[in-house]
Amino acid sequence: MTFSIVGFDPNTKELGIAVQSKFIGVGAVVPWAKAGVGAVATQSYANTTYGPKGLELMEQGISAEETIKLLTNEDEGKEYRQVGIVDSKGNAATFTGKDCYDWAGGIAEENFAAQGNILVSEETVQAMADTFKNTEGTLAERLLAALDAGQEAGGDSRGKQSASLLIVKEAGGYGGYNDRAIDLRVDDHPEPIKELIRLHSLHQLYFAKTKPENILSIKGLVRNELIEQLHRHQYLSESNPTDEALQQALRTYIHTENFEERELEQGKIDKEILTYMQMKQA
Repeated sequence: MTFSIVGFDPNTKELGIAVQSKFIGVGAVVPWAKAGVGAVATQSYANTTYGPKGLELMEQGISAEETIKLLTNEDEGKEYRQVGIVDSKGNAATFTGKDCYDWAGGIAEENFAAQGNILVSEETVQAMADTFKNTEGTLAERLLAALDAGQEAGGDSRGKQSASLLIVKEAGGYGGYNDRAIDLRVDDHPEPIKELIRLHSLHQLYFAKTKPENILSIKGLVRNELIEQLHRHQYLSESNPTDEALQQALRTYIHTENFEERELEQGKIDKEILTYMQMKQA
């Protein structure tokens, strides 16, 4: 009841999984990943031990293909399983047991593996593979585009319910304390992939670093607009504040809205914060 794609970005060294299923909370079952090691998607009567065991094997230097062989050889229920794996060198492999419900299958090529079961047709997996290979952007963006394309091509024959995106990178988590760069889940929703894409956009707004081209000096028209927006959102009462008062109001707004990752030196503002202020209702 699931289709997924695991991927590796050789430039950023990110590893990740995107998955959708007619199953509640798929993000709690299918995706497993560890920075510098690999990513695993275990599904179709999912054997969740494939996740930690697969990562342990790859951490020992065993390839994705050999890892799948070792996992399935010791599993009496392997013919009901489906799994996709990519390692930290971009080697990928996929396995579909012969007793998985049609349509079921997968594609594994350099840097990704796409697979699914109980699908409308094989076009879902092919669409995921083609889209991942032909899409520009971050690993997360490519995985989400592939997942969305898989749904558009037919998706799960039983419908839609939940989706998940997991991206790992060394010190990529909040504050740099773990490797979970992105960990988003839509547990129950009529359009789980669309909702996952929306959440990813919000995640990037809150946690992505400021792009150099988006750094604005708080002066002239920018200063006037910032004053207007801080007034509108009730963070500033003065119509002609001092620079210090304006900076303090902006700092309070940034910390209230959890934009600490985009807070800049005094006299500067991230354009995306200003755009967010303009678009958000007071």
